[in-house]
Amino acid sequence: MDSVTPEISRDIYGMPAFVTVTVADLDRTVDWYVNGLDFVLLFTVPGPDGSPALVHLRRWRYQDILVRPGEASAGGQWTIGMMAMQEQLDGLAERARAHGGGVVDGPVNTPWNTRDLRVTDPDGYTVVYTARRAESERDARFSAMMEEQARVQLGD
Repeated sequence: MDSVTPEISRDIYGMPAFVTVTVADLDRTVDWYVNGLDFVLLFTVPGPDGSPALVHLRRWRYQDILVRPGEASAGGQWTIGMMAMQEQLDGLAERARAHGGGVVDGPVNTPWNTRDLRVTDPDGYTVVYTARRAESERDARFSAMMEEQARVQLGD
């Protein structure tokens, strides 16, 4: 039986897990993944000043890397994102704070219509639990931008 390489999906979908890396040179990193490792640039989210705040790269379905500009430490920084339900976040934050030993930040609303809880363990590894915000709590401009991106990706 021949193996078939999956096609790159440009669908906008909830990602069950993904990695986020912070890099000193955004263009160099994006070039490496796109031109060196067969990823595609799915989209770029501009920051308040218009420069890229987040670049979404994808190879195959569920092989997503989010790249953020910033000061990279020796060996870089990593964050793993895990899908969560919004109603879970407050209890999870409370439990993590009560346990102690790590750092708990949030939950907080993001500019990209999620509510995130960032927890860093005693060794410095970070997990971000991300939940889609309720429809009534979403930024309509961002939602419109994502809908437009979906139309562009589908060729409409």
